[in-house]
Amino acid sequence: MRVKNTFRRLFAIHGLAFILVVATLLEATSLIQYHFMKKGMLEEADRRAESELAIARLQIEKVTSSVESTVRNTAWALTDTLSHPEVLNVYIRKMLDTNPTIIDAGMAFVSDYYPAKGHWFEPLIARRTDGSYEEMVLGSESHDYFQTDWFQKGLQAEEGYWSEPYFDESGGRTTLVSYSFPLRDPSGATVGVVVADLSLAWLTEMIVGVQPYPDSFGTITSREGKLMAAPAETLRVANPLRYESQIENTGWNLSIVLPEKEVYGNANRIGGLVLLLQLVGLALLGLILHRTARNLYKLKSVSETKEKIENELRIASNIQMAMLPKIFPPYPDRQDIDIFASLVPAKEVGGDLFDYFIRDERLYFCIGDVSGKGVPASLVMAVTRSLFRTVSGHEIYPARIVSHMNDSMSEGNDNNMFVTFFVGVLDMTTGVLRYCNAGHNAPLLLHDGAVTPVSVKPNLPLGVAGGMRFVQQEMTVPSGSALFLYTDGLTEAENARHELFSERRLLKVAADVSTLSAREQVAGIHEAVRRHVKDAPQSDDLTMLCIRYLGQPEQVSDRHLILHNDIQQIPQLADFVETIAEESGLSQPLAMSLNLALEEAVTNVIVYAYPEGTDGLVDIEAIIRKDLIRFIISDSGQPFDPTQVEAVDINLPLDERPIGGLGIHLVRSIMDEVSYERVDGKNHLYLIKKL
Repeated sequence: MRVKNTFRRLFAIHGLAFILVVATLLEATSLIQYHFMKKGMLEEADRRAESELAIARLQIEKVTSSVESTVRNTAWALTDTLSHPEVLNVYIRKMLDTNPTIIDAGMAFVSDYYPAKGHWFEPLIARRTDGSYEEMVLGSESHDYFQTDWFQKGLQAEEGYWSEPYFDESGGRTTLVSYSFPLRDPSGATVGVVVADLSLAWLTEMIVGVQPYPDSFGTITSREGKLMAAPAETLRVANPLRYESQIENTGWNLSIVLPEKEVYGNANRIGGLVLLLQLVGLALLGLILHRTARNLYKLKSVSETKEKIENELRIASNIQMAMLPKIFPPYPDRQDIDIFASLVPAKEVGGDLFDYFIRDERLYFCIGDVSGKGVPASLVMAVTRSLFRTVSGHEIYPARIVSHMNDSMSEGNDNNMFVTFFVGVLDMTTGVLRYCNAGHNAPLLLHDGAVTPVSVKPNLPLGVAGGMRFVQQEMTVPSGSALFLYTDGLTEAENARHELFSERRLLKVAADVSTLSAREQVAGIHEAVRRHVKDAPQSDDLTMLCIRYLGQPEQVSDRHLILHNDIQQIPQLADFVETIAEESGLSQPLAMSLNLALEEAVTNVIVYAYPEGTDGLVDIEAIIRKDLIRFIISDSGQPFDPTQVEAVDINLPLDERPIGGLGIHLVRSIMDEVSYERVDGKNHLYLIKKL
C-alpha cells in the first residue's frame, strides 16, 4: 500500500510537473503568438489605413489637378486677349463648362488695371444649384479682394496657390477654398489672378467613405491646421492610432483615426479565451486543436484580404477601361473614317492608353505607353488621357498639345515616370495629317498592299523635362489607306523561347490585312500575336489603334477665288458662289445665304487683317462634297481671329448693343461650323455648311 501511494505521489508529482511544463510551454507559446498576432493586426491596420489614404489622396489630387489645369490653361490663353475685357466672361464660362467641380470662377485684376472698370475689377460667374450661371462683377470697399490671401499670394505664386477655407458671401455663398494662378500680360507683368472656387461639401462627402474600420474616421485640415472636412459625428477614441498624409500641391493634411480596441479587439478576446482554457486544465490536444482553429481563422482572414484586393483591382481595371473609347464603330453615320482599337493589359490595370474625337472636321487621336506597370502606371495613364482631352479641346497643333501636356506632367514628377506618346490631327476634308511623336513607336501607313513606317522625329517622351520643344510634322494620308498605331507590347510579345514577335513579323502581317476593315486589321494582327505567344504569359500591355481614312469619293470639286484686299472686289463672290450652286444643285435661298456669309467673312479680312494702304491677297477655297461645303479663307495679313469676338445679344435694344460682332454673328448663324487657325504666318478661317 505504501509503495502504491508512493507511486501515486510520484505519478502525481511527475504529472503535475508535466502539466506545469506543458502549461509553461503553452503559456510561452501563447504569449509569443499573441505578440505576433497583435503585430500582424497592426500591420494590417497600417495597410488598410495607407490604402484608404492613398485612394482618398488620389481622389482629391484628381479633382485639384483638374482644377489647376483648367485655371492654368485659362491664364495662359488670356495672355494675348487682355486688351479685350469683353471676352473675359467667355473664358470664365468655359472654365465652368470644362470642369463641373468648380462652383464659381473668375479673374481679379490689380488696382485700376482697366481704368474704365474702376479701382476694383473682379468678373465672376457662379454656378447655382439649379444648373444656371450667375454673372457678376465684384470688388468694392466692402468686398476688397486686394486684402484676401488668395489674391495676394496668388499674385506671387509661380505654381498657383490654394487658399485657406473661408465663407464666401458674394460669389459661391458657401464655405469653400480657392485656387488662384497669376495672370500675366504679353510683356510678362503680373496683372491679376485667375481663380476657381471649390465647395468643401465634396470633401466632406469623400471623407465619410474613408473608413477602414466601423468606428474609424478621417479628417482633412488646411496647411494652417483649419478643419476642412470631417464626418458629422465622430467618437471619442481612447489610445487612437493616427495616420496622416499630406497632399503636396494643396498643402492639405489628410488623417485617419483608428480606435485601438477595434484593431486589437480580436487579439484581446482570443488571448483571454486561451488563458481561461489553460486555467481550467484543457488537455494539450485541445490546445493544439484550438491553435489549429485559430490558424484557420487567420488563413480565412488572409484569403478575405486577398479577395478584397483582387476585387479592388478589378474595379480599378473597369474604371480604367471605362475612360477609353469602347463603342465601335464610333461614328456610324460617317462614310469617310473607320476606326477600331484594342487594349489588353498585362496585369489587372495597365499603363497603355489611346483616345480620339472629331472637332471641326478634324480627327484628334493619340496613343501612349506609360513607363512601368501596375497601379502607378494606371494612375499616370488616367492623368495623361485627361490632359489630352483638356488641351486638345482648345488647341489644333499637335506640337503644342504635346508641349502643354509635357509641362504639366513634368511638374512634381518625383517618381521619374514618363510616357511615350503620339498625337495626330487629321483633316477629314483634305487628308492632311499633322502629328507629333514623343518617343513612341512610329505608326504604319497601310496603302495598296504596301506597309510603310511613318517618318517621325526623335522627340523625348512626356514627363522627362519641362520646357522641351517638340517638332511637328505633316503628311497627306491617301484615300483608302490606314494608319496603324501600336505600343511596344505588340512587337516585344514573347513566346516560351523568349522570341519577340518583332517589327519584321508585324510588317508582314500588316501587309496581309491591309485591305480589310479597321476591326479586321486589328483582329488579324492580334491573332498573329496569339499564335506566336501561345501559352506564354503576357509580359506587357498590348494596345492597337487602326484608323482607315476613306477619303472623299463623293467630292464634287475644289474651286479657288483670289481677291485683292479691296472692298470693290467683293461682288466677285456672288459669281463664285453662283457657279458652286449651279454645279452642286443648291437652292437659290441657300446660295444667297452662303454668299452673304462669305461677304461678311471676307470683308472682315480686308478691314482688319490688312492695315489701311497695304496691298494683300485673300484666297477663298471651296471644297464641295455631297454632304457639305467647306470654305477656307486665307490671307497673309496681321493675326486676326474673328471667332474670338464676343457673341452679340440680338435681344438687346440697338442703343444698348456694343459696337461690332454682328458680322461674325451672321456668319455663325448661317454656317454649321466656324473655326480659325494661324499657320506659317497666314490666317485661315474655316466655314462649314452641311447639306
